Amino acid sequence: MSATQTEWTPAGDADTGLTLVLPPRRVPVGNGWDWIVRGWRLFARAPLMWILALLILIVVAVLMNFIPVLGGIVFQVLNAAIAAGFVVACRSLERGGEFELEYLFAGFRTRFGSLVIVGLLFLAGQMLIFVVFLAFVGFPMLGAFLSGDTQQLATSLMHSLFAIALGGLVALALAVPLIAAFWFAPALVVMHGMAPVQAMKESLIGSFRNFWGFFVYGIVMTLFAILIPLTLGLGLLVWLPVTISSTYAAYRDIYTDDTATGAVATA
Repeated sequence: MSATQTEWTPAGDADTGLTLVLPPRRVPVGNGWDWIVRGWRLFARAPLMWILALLILIVVAVLMNFIPVLGGIVFQVLNAAIAAGFVVACRSLERGGEFELEYLFAGFRTRFGSLVIVGLLFLAGQMLIFVVFLAFVGFPMLGAFLSGDTQQLATSLMHSLFAIALGGLVALALAVPLIAAFWFAPALVVMHGMAPVQAMKESLIGSFRNFWGFFVYGIVMTLFAILIPLTLGLGLLVWLPVTISSTYAAYRDIYTDDTATGAVATA
C-alpha cells in the first residue's frame, strides 16, 4: 500500500519502497549538514501542515500533563509511536505525496506494540539515569526538594555543588547513548518491522558509526536554536519540524536504499 494513502499498513521493505541496509553505513562528516538541508526541503513542501501537526501535539502534551504524573508518563511512552507517524509523513512527502494529519496516527495503527516497547525502554533508561544522578547528589537533596522548604533546599544545594556537577556529567554521559539508541528506532520499527530491542541496538550502532556527522549536525542545529529567541519563539515552529525531518533524512542516508520508482529525491 502506498505511503500516500490514508491507511498505512506496510508489511516490509517492499511496501515502503525502501531496502534496509545493515550494518548501518558510515557516511561522510559533511552529511551532517546535508541532513539539515534535506530536512528543510521536506518541511518546505508542506510548512503549514508541519506547523499544524506540531501545534496539535503541543496541545495534546499540555492536556496530558494536567493528569498528575501519569499523563506525562503516558505521553513519554507514546513518543515512539508519535515519531513513527512523522516518519510516515516524511516518506509521503519524499515520494511526492501530501502531509496528511492521519499520518500522525500511523504509529498507533501499525506495530503499535513494538513502538510502545521502544517508548517504555527509553523511559526506563531515563529513570535509571535519574537514579544514578541521585546516587551522586544524595537522596537528602531529593527530600529537600520535595519538602518545598526553600531554605532547606538552598542549604542542601550549597553543600552539594560538586556532587551535582559530577552527577550531571555522569548523567549526560549515560544520556548520549540512550538518545542515540532511541533516535532511529521508531523509523526502523515502522518502516521495516524491526523488533524493539534490535531497532534500538541498530540505532545506537548507526549513530555512533556517524559520530562526527552528528557532531556537525548538533552544532549547526544548536546555533539555529540560539536564534529562536530573536523570533520571539516563533522560530521554534520551524526548528522542531526541521529537527524531525532532518532525522528522517539521516535515517534514509544511513540505513536505506530507495527501490521505489518515481521517488522524489531529497538530496
